[in-house]
Amino acid sequence: MNTRNAYNIRASKPQANSNSLRRAGATAPVGLAVSDAPAMPHPACASLPAASCRHPLTDGHMNARLAHCEDSVKGRFDLIAPTLKNIAGMPRGAGFAGQAREIAAQWLDYALPERLLDDAWIAGPDMKSLYAHCVFSALKASAAQFVDDLNRQVETVQDTRNFFLDCGFHAVDISACSDGRLKGMSRYILRLPMSSFTRRKSYAGTLFDVETDVHHWEETELRRFREGVPSTVDAGTRYLKIAVYHTSSSSSCHEGCAAHGSNERKAMEAALERLNQFREAIENSFCCGASTDLLLIGVDTDTDAIRVHVPDSYGDLSTHRLIDNAALYRDTLNLSADAARLAVYEAIRKTALETESWGTGKGEPHDGMRRLIANLLINNLSQIEYVADVYGGRYPDIGHAERFISVGDSFEEVQMRNIAYYAHLQTLEEGVADMDVGIKIFKGLNVKHGLPIPVAIHFRYNAKVPGSRERTVAKAQRVRDAIKTRYAELDKQGLLFCHLSVQNKPTASPIETVEDGL
Repeated sequence: MNTRNAYNIRASKPQANSNSLRRAGATAPVGLAVSDAPAMPHPACASLPAASCRHPLTDGHMNARLAHCEDSVKGRFDLIAPTLKNIAGMPRGAGFAGQAREIAAQWLDYALPERLLDDAWIAGPDMKSLYAHCVFSALKASAAQFVDDLNRQVETVQDTRNFFLDCGFHAVDISACSDGRLKGMSRYILRLPMSSFTRRKSYAGTLFDVETDVHHWEETELRRFREGVPSTVDAGTRYLKIAVYHTSSSSSCHEGCAAHGSNERKAMEAALERLNQFREAIENSFCCGASTDLLLIGVDTDTDAIRVHVPDSYGDLSTHRLIDNAALYRDTLNLSADAARLAVYEAIRKTALETESWGTGKGEPHDGMRRLIANLLINNLSQIEYVADVYGGRYPDIGHAERFISVGDSFEEVQMRNIAYYAHLQTLEEGVADMDVGIKIFKGLNVKHGLPIPVAIHFRYNAKVPGSRERTVAKAQRVRDAIKTRYAELDKQGLLFCHLSVQNKPTASPIETVEDGL
């Protein structure tokens, strides 16, 4: 498979012009929402991506690894349409199947199904089915790549787990918007390795299910009580719940969160309301001694710069009390590494103590929370510079450019921007609002170009529970049937393909295909 120039990003913070580091020659996905507006200055540094903008705390080696990963994964998807166009333009003679396989072997790293090629000389190739097959094959290959990378990060995962425990957190539960632009939140934006220590679920508008998350809190606390894992009940550690909303600095009124009408204020207030409901539900049920901490984070999906809303000494949050990491990048750009770290902590202190009016709080957060916030801010500095190096400061796809709809438990190992729109659900009825949004998005991305909507239905089972896999397979089939019924017109036109797979609960378990969708 051919790849592009993101490999060339330098780990050693080069002094040459960063234009040479940008992705070049990429084929835009069908329906890509590319801004044709004049280039805007980067909010973190007006001269980004000029060589003078090199922050002392950025991790160049990690940026190089992530650029390599993004290039290879997105390359699989970006090459599908051009490859199939070549195949569609071939004469339908006796040698069609062989020539099609040769083209696929040259450009793709998976084979095309013989049953879709051998009879193509009669009525032509079934391009919709071939497209769906390619998307699902690219997904499986990408998942395998991420799993392989995870298996190489055992030491990093353990270090992160120990860091959370040192900060006083025995579990981290992250809920983000299901928008595909946040799909790379853990791996890229926040630079947190995947592990069973953290839980990640996405919901349209960050409107996570409070009852479900309270149930997960109960499971976590029961395990601590019964097994002392990851900390004993008398350790004084806390359960951390994080909500992540998003906005667009280039087009805040059109490319923000669709679930809130691209209204940034509504998005952050809705996320904060869910966080407060979560904490209140636990305190009402298990008294005030059931310690939980809350954190609210905003993401500018154009640049991946975050804004962290700093809790006060009581753990309370405000939509007005926050740190803008783009501004922090700019303010600390020309400092030494040690001075920049101190400036990060000072920014947290000043935000907690000196924010006035609506954002006034009651003191600083506890030491563990300060350390965590500082870590997230520093990690994100690298991502700000990553977007500057690879994309010139802002992503070209400021809107939706997802490749498939992920339904169910998601492919949590696959962490990359605009790979998938995610509809978290156990039944279609409970997640119908999220699913309708996804279908609407893909009518614009795919259907209007005659391409089908690929839907990857994926659920996790617990191999320790007898019959769990069989019940999970049956659930995936019920969800498939419900989706085909609700969107029957698309299905009738051959514009809806559902791929079914299951996976054991532990992170990085093999993905098992149940139905290939063809």
